[in-house]
Amino acid sequence: MGFSSLVLLIDFLTKWYFESHFFPGEVQPVTRFFNLVLAHNRGAAFSFLAEHDGWQLYFFSFIAVVAAMICVYFIGKYSTQRLFCLALSLIMSGAIGNLIDRLLYGYVIDFLDFYIAHWHWPAFNVADIAIVCGAGLLILESFLKEKSQSTR
Repeated sequence: MGFSSLVLLIDFLTKWYFESHFFPGEVQPVTRFFNLVLAHNRGAAFSFLAEHDGWQLYFFSFIAVVAAMICVYFIGKYSTQRLFCLALSLIMSGAIGNLIDRLLYGYVIDFLDFYIAHWHWPAFNVADIAIVCGAGLLILESFLKEKSQSTR
């Protein structure tokens, strides 16, 4: 629970910083492939469904609540499986971090912008990083589990 709280705190503080020090759409170049930018995302990943009339706020909030509850359940059930629980903690933290944004502002605060030439990856945040890392660890854990079962 402490690790999840740390991820949530970092996510909250970074979003607070960008929301209070940037104006929407402001871009601060850092390198030839990376900008800091304040973006408000009303959709999901890659701004999926962002252009709809507001129902997506409730839909994505519901999904985040259900995902967090499932993570809590499985963390409790498989508490001895450290990598699995770490992965679920990251996913849960990311889901809750973005849920907090949706409930407070009606959108998710994104601020990391990577690009090549004129092609920009959609802006993202610490919560998104946590979700992706958690999903990656779940995949890794499944391969490690499969390998250990096949060597028995």
